[in-house]
Amino acid sequence: MKFAFKGIVDKSKEVNGRVTLPFNVWEVSRHRDNINALMSIDGSEMMDCVLYPLEKGKYEIDVTHFDKEVPDGEHEFVLRIPASLPRLEKPAKYDFEHPIRKIDKVDIIIQPEDGLCGQTCVAMLAGVTIQDVMDEMQCREWQATMSMIVSTLNHYGIKHADTIYFTGGADVDIPKCAVLMEKMGRFSHYLVAFDGKFYDPNLGVMDSYDTSKLVGYLEVEC
Repeated sequence: MKFAFKGIVDKSKEVNGRVTLPFNVWEVSRHRDNINALMSIDGSEMMDCVLYPLEKGKYEIDVTHFDKEVPDGEHEFVLRIPASLPRLEKPAKYDFEHPIRKIDKVDIIIQPEDGLCGQTCVAMLAGVTIQDVMDEMQCREWQATMSMIVSTLNHYGIKHADTIYFTGGADVDIPKCAVLMEKMGRFSHYLVAFDGKFYDPNLGVMDSYDTSKLVGYLEVEC
């Protein structure tokens, strides 16, 4: 997977040329310690880079190792972390050529208890029950990270973009169909956007959404 975001380069800081990633790397990749990855800055070709851990899933990247000088200021970053998606244990019955269904509508499903929003979003997109998703995903409450959601969408043959866009609360145009991620205390909360409506496993169907709460999104093909 690729991860797109805006970051600030400020070489006046104590650790010169390091940019903190605006998302929890463990939640989207399950990697720990130093991570070898690829990075593009402002549309450049992908170059080797190293991500350095801070704490609690936060990472930073040293931009001084790039082939070209990166001036201070805001830049567009695209990060590729190899082998970032977990494998599901059960064999897949579907693939991108033979998906579980074509997404032409979404029916709301309310999670029966807290901590199942990720599984519920996949259930709404796949047109199955939450229990079906939990059986395939093999994870319980509070365990459905974005990387698990992406792997399970693949498992059901549901096509999606290869990039997760982290918006940081900016005013953005949300795609017709997407999995949205917002911060809720220590955890992330997930909901589905489809055709101008927003399907929240806690709140039901909403006609509008406050993008200032949005951490990022994954576009889903429909």
